[in-house]
Amino acid sequence: MRELESSLQQFGEFLLKAQVVRPAAAPYFVRWVRRFLSRPASDEPLADQVRGFCEELERNGGSEDWQVRQADQALRVYFVNFIKRTEWHRRPASTVVDEQGSTTPLAALEQLRTRLRTRHYSYRTECTYVDWVRRFLDYAAKQQGVPHPRVASEVVRDYLAQLAVRQQVSASTQNQAFCAILFLCREVLGLNVESLSPGVRAKRGERLPVVLSIPETLALLGAMSGTPRLMAALIYGGGLRVTECCELRIKDLDFDQGLVFVRRGKGDKDRSTLLAEVGRDQLRVHLRESEAQHQADRKAGLAGVWMPDALDRKYPNAGRELGWFWMFPSRTLSTDPRAGIVRRHHMSDSVVQKAVKAAAREAHIHKPVSVHTLRHCFGTHLLLNGVDIRQIQEYLGHAIVETTMVYTHVV
Repeated sequence: MRELESSLQQFGEFLLKAQVVRPAAAPYFVRWVRRFLSRPASDEPLADQVRGFCEELERNGGSEDWQVRQADQALRVYFVNFIKRTEWHRRPASTVVDEQGSTTPLAALEQLRTRLRTRHYSYRTECTYVDWVRRFLDYAAKQQGVPHPRVASEVVRDYLAQLAVRQQVSASTQNQAFCAILFLCREVLGLNVESLSPGVRAKRGERLPVVLSIPETLALLGAMSGTPRLMAALIYGGGLRVTECCELRIKDLDFDQGLVFVRRGKGDKDRSTLLAEVGRDQLRVHLRESEAQHQADRKAGLAGVWMPDALDRKYPNAGRELGWFWMFPSRTLSTDPRAGIVRRHHMSDSVVQKAVKAAAREAHIHKPVSVHTLRHCFGTHLLLNGVDIRQIQEYLGHAIVETTMVYTHVV
C-alpha cells in the first residue's frame, strides 16, 4: 500500500511538472489511477483491463461520458507516459463470426479498425465508419433480441430503410451509412452484398453552395477576433478546408513566395495555394507564439507531435523539431487515439466552427454560414476577378474541373 501511494504521489508530481493536464484536474487523474489499481489483479492484457474498467464505469451509470473519457486518459498517461509500459495494443475479444453465424460486435469493430488502417483510410473516416457500424449492429441486436446478431442482406436493407423513412436522413447520410456497412460486410464478415447496391443507394440531387458577397465576407471576418479570425482569414485567402487549416505545420507556410502548402489533403494529395498578403503580420506574430509553445513543451519533456506514415520511426527526433510543430497548436494536451500517447495536438476544428457561427449572427448574416462557406467564397470571388477556372481547380485541389464549375452557376 505504501508503494502504491508513493507511486501515485510521484505520478501527481509528474502531471504538474510536465503540465500534462490542468493543475485542477491532476487530483482526479490520480484518483482514477488509484481506483483502477485497487481492483483485484488480472492476467488479461493491460489494454483489455482498461477497456473493461471503462465499460464498467459506463454500465454502472454513476459516471458521465466525460468522466469515462477522463479515466481512460488518466490510465493512458499513467501507464504509457509515466510507467512507460508499451503493451497497449488491443486485441479482439473473440472471433468475429461464430459457428452459428452470429457477429460479435466488439470483435467486429476491432477488426474494422484494423482493416481501415491497413487500407490507409483517414482517422476521421475511421471514426465515421465505426460509428455507423456500431449503430447498425445495435439495431440488428435489438431487432433479433440477441446480443450477437446475424448480419444478412435483409438486415442491411431494413436498417437503411428505417434511416430513410423513419429518421428521414439526407441522401448523402444514407449513402455514407451504406458505405460503412458495405465495408464491414466485404472486408470483415466476408459477405456478398453486391445485390444491395442498386436498390439502397440514394439518389443525390444537385445543390448550389452558399456564397457570401465580398462585403458580407468582410463583415464576417470583422466580427471575429484572435486565433479563430486568423484561421478564418487563412481559409478564405487560400480556399482551405477547415481540417487542412488546423493541420498546418510551421514548415508549410512560405512567406517569401506567398504560398501555403497543404500536405495529405483530401484524397491524400499535396497541393499549394495562395497565402494572402493581408494578415501576414498577424501570422508572423502567431508564429512566434507557436515557437514559444514548442520550446515550453520541449522543456517539459513531452512527446513530439504526431508524424504521418511512421516517420517517427524513420526520423525519431523529427516530431520534436520546430518545423513539424503545429501552426495552430491546442492549448491543452490530449491522448493520441492510435498510439495512446499524451501529446499536444493541433487546435480542434470545432473552435473555428463555433467562432464563425457566432460571427455570422453578430454580423446579421442570415445565410447558413459555416467555415466551408469561406472556401466557396474563395473560388467564387476568384472567378469574379477573372482568374482561370483551371487555376482555381488547382488551388482548391479538385480532382476534376466539373467540381469547380459549380461556381459558374453561383456567379
